[in-house]
Formats: sequence, structure tokens, C-alpha cells
Amino acid sequence: MLVVKNLTKKFKDTIAVNNLSFTIKPGKIFGLLGPNGAGKTTTLRTVLNIIKPTSGTISFDGKSISDEYYNMIGYLPEERGLYQRSKVIDILAYFASLKNLSKSDALFKADEWLKKLNVSRYRNKKIIELSKGNQQKIQLIAAIVHNPRLLILDEPFTGFDPINQQEVKELILTFTSEGKTIILSTHQMELAEKMCENILLMNKGSEVKSGKLSEIKRIFGGNNVKVEFSGERKLIDGMPEVLKFDSYNNYSEIHLKDEVSPSKFLKQIIQKVDVKHFSVIEPTLNKIFIDLINENN
Repeated sequence: MLVVKNLTKKFKDTIAVNNLSFTIKPGKIFGLLGPNGAGKTTTLRTVLNIIKPTSGTISFDGKSISDEYYNMIGYLPEERGLYQRSKVIDILAYFASLKNLSKSDALFKADEWLKKLNVSRYRNKKIIELSKGNQQKIQLIAAIVHNPRLLILDEPFTGFDPINQQEVKELILTFTSEGKTIILSTHQMELAEKMCENILLMNKGSEVKSGKLSEIKRIFGGNNVKVEFSGERKLIDGMPEVLKFDSYNNYSEIHLKDEVSPSKFLKQIIQKVDVKHFSVIEPTLNKIFIDLINENN
């Protein structure tokens, strides 16, 4: 378990991270989210023990994060850093050796992961000869080749097409069944929404909102329904139960007053229009993200 308590990091007169706290249990993916400049990377670097916090504590399995945890951590940075004119297998063997793997183990693990991610044919190619997406795969392998217990992924889907995004997403999800503790930092809210059980949304170094994603969506959900119907819009739009009515190509999203039951509303409108589809909708993480950040700017 990773526990961060009251983490603060100052750079001269700038507070990059301000009194941040969160806990991540093994086998869970934790979303660390926020706009550019929110303090996410600084937070990750303190967890990695690359920089020291000004105050606060960071512990893993009940012990303070220190150099002894170096070989237990895997890190995929947002700014990728592969040696462009080195061969793929040499790069992977080198990164594995930095995590205390023997040469034979490093080569075995590297080849194993190259096969899993369908890039074995590039084993002896130079990094510069690979497409951007395949370079991203090699960078990912470098982060996981030593089988880390704590995995920190900063924008892991950048540069991938939809097929490879899906492949990488499924790979990350398999790590949860292995009991790994995972921090996911990304701007791709749709993927974060599918993968993270708990999130922390930060802005200007401070927490804006944190907790179970399902609970956050419930709190910010409002009372919204999606309706596909044929008939006059004004027959529904003018109803006293309706706060807001948004029409799209072949459906409408309707924000009801808090006290209005969606099922009772459905019974009312089927007497006015021909309803083809009706469902209760919840806000996307992307909408929650935008609304909360706008409120805090």
C-alpha cells in the first residue's frame, strides 16, 4: 500500500504541491488527474524519491520511500527518453540491469515482453528506425521489464492508435490482478474513467476532489435523462419538471429538477410524445474535470 500524507513541495517562492494526501491499495489503479501545471509530475517525482518533499511523508508497505525501493518501482515518464541510435534489445537489457537484473535475466525478460507486445521483430533494430507507437511500446517495456510492485504511468497512451491503446489498457488491467499498485496520470479522461476506481483531481498544487469515481459521479450527476422521441419538442421542454433541455441529432438530454423521479417523468411524457429510447445518464469524468477546474480557476 502506498500512503502519501500532507505532501508539500516548494521551489523558492512557488508551492508546486500543497498538503496533498492519498492512499492506494495493492491491485488498484489510482488516477492522478489535473490540467498542465497542476503539480502532478512533481507529486510523482516525490513518490519516486527523485526529489525530496518540503514536508509530509510517503510510505510503501509501512516504510518510508527510500533508495531501497528503487528496484520495486517502475516509471513511465511523460517525456520519453530512449537512446535513439541504440538497439532495442540493448536498451531493454540496460534498463533491466539498472533494476539489478542479471544479464541473462534481463535478456530473457526483455524478449518475453517484446513477444507479448508483438514487437519481437524489432529486437535488433535501432530505436530511431521504429515508428512512434512502437517506440512507446519499448519505453513501456523498459518500465515494467523488472516486474515492479509499484508502477507509475505518466500519459501511457500518448502516441498509440486505438488498437494499441486497447492493447496497453488491457495489459495495465492485468497488473491489478497481480496485486501491483498503480498510479495513472493522464489527460485522456475516457480511459481514466474506464480504468480507475479512485481518483484525485488537483489544480494549482492542491486537491480539488478525490475519492471513489462512482461516488464522485453520483454527487455531480444531477438528475439527467436521455430521450429519443418523435413529436413536438415544446411538449416536453415546457414541462415544469424540466430545468434544461438540450437537443442533438436524434435525441435530447434533459436535466430534471432534483425532486422529479425519472420513472414518473417517463410515464408523463409517453402520453405526449412517442418515446423510442429513455435512459438515466450520469456525467462523464471529462465533464466533471472541466467543471471543477473551471470553478477553481
